Amino acid sequence: MTRNRARAALLIALAIVVGAVGWSGFVLALPVAMIFSALWALSPSRSVASLVSAGYFLAASRGLPQGVANFYAADLWPGLLLWAAASASFVLVHAAAWTKQSGRGRPEEGREGRAHPDRKRAVRYLVATVLMGLPPFGITGWAQPITAAGVLFPGWGWWGVAATAAGLVMMTSRYWPAAAVALLGLWFWSAATWTQPVLPEGWKGFDLELGQNLGRDGSLEHHRGLIATVLSAAGPNVRFVVLPESALGFWTPTVARLWQDGLRGSEITVIAGATVIDAVGYDNVLVAVSTERSHILYRERMPVPVSMWQPWKAWTGEGGGARGHLFANPVVELGGIRIAPLICYEQFLVWPALESMLGSPDIIVATGNGWWTTGTSIVAIQQASTIAWAKLFGLPLVTAFNT
Repeated sequence: MTRNRARAALLIALAIVVGAVGWSGFVLALPVAMIFSALWALSPSRSVASLVSAGYFLAASRGLPQGVANFYAADLWPGLLLWAAASASFVLVHAAAWTKQSGRGRPEEGREGRAHPDRKRAVRYLVATVLMGLPPFGITGWAQPITAAGVLFPGWGWWGVAATAAGLVMMTSRYWPAAAVALLGLWFWSAATWTQPVLPEGWKGFDLELGQNLGRDGSLEHHRGLIATVLSAAGPNVRFVVLPESALGFWTPTVARLWQDGLRGSEITVIAGATVIDAVGYDNVLVAVSTERSHILYRERMPVPVSMWQPWKAWTGEGGGARGHLFANPVVELGGIRIAPLICYEQFLVWPALESMLGSPDIIVATGNGWWTTGTSIVAIQQASTIAWAKLFGLPLVTAFNT
C-alpha cells in the first residue's frame, strides 16, 4: 500500500512539473508537455489518473487566478474558483478515457494478448485528445501537448501533427522509453537548428504598453496619437501595420472616418482590434482600415469564456456578452493575402489554429490585450503557441500585444 501511494505521489508530482515547465512560455519547452501522456498511462488507477490530469492542467494554467484577480480588481478567490472549474473538463475527459494496464496477461496469451491493452489505451488517449481539441470540451482545451508539433517537426505541416500524435500514442504504450528517446533526439535537433518565424516583407506588428486604458480611451487625442505613432514608426516599405486586440475601442463610423482621414497620403493598411456593439451583445473583431476603405476583417471565433463569452444570457433572453462565431471566418483575405487571424484566447486552443490551417493561409496574425496578465506567464504562453503553429506550417507570423 505504501509503495502504491509513493508511486501515485511521484506521478502526480511529475505531472505538476511537466505542466509547469512545458507551459512556461518558452516555445522550446513545449515538448516537455508530451510526458503527460506517459504519466497518464502509467497511473495505477482511475483516481490517480484524475489527480495526474489535474496536477498537469492546474500547473499549466497556473497564471489564471492572478490574471482573474487583476482583471476584476478582486482577491484571488474568484480566480481560484474559475481555475478549478476550468480544469474539470480536462480531468473528466482524461479520467473517463483511462483504462487499467492489464497488458501483461497470462503466459498462454502470448504476444497478441499483451498487445491489446496498448491498442485500447492508445485509442482512448487519442479520443481524449480529440475531445479536448474540439468544442464543447475544446472551449477550455488549454495545454494540449499536440502543440509541441511545431517544435519537433517544424515545416512538416499536417504530417507533423500526425507524427506528434503518433509520438503521444507511443508514450502511452509499454514502449514509452524508446518513444521518449526518439522524441528527445528530435527535440535536441530542433533546438540546435531553431529559428524564429519570419516577419513577412511589408508587415509590422506594434506592441503597446497602455495597460487597461487601451480600448477604453475613446478620445480624439488618443486616436490621433495612435495614428501618429503608426505613421512615424511604420517605415517607407511597410504596407500593413497590426495593432493589438481592442486597440481602437468601439468601432463606429466616426472612428472609421477619423482613421481614414489620418492615414490619408500613405499606402498603409492598419489591422487593429476593436469592439462592435449592437442591441443584443458585441463582437470582438479585427478591422482593416486604409484611406480607401474600412471594414470588419474578422470576428473572433472564441472569446474568453465567462468574462466575455456568456451564451447563457442569450438562452435566457437577457442579452449581452461577446458572441462566439466558433467555426466562422477561419481565414480572411486582404489585398490578395490569405490571413489566419488568432485573437487572444484563441491562441490557447488547438481547433482555431488547425481550422485556419485547413484554409491554406499565407500568414498568421496574432493579437492580444494582456494588461491583466501582469505577474503571470499567460502572454508568453500565447506567443509560444502561435510561434509553434507558425513553425509547424512554415508560415510568417505577425504579432501585436498590449501589456
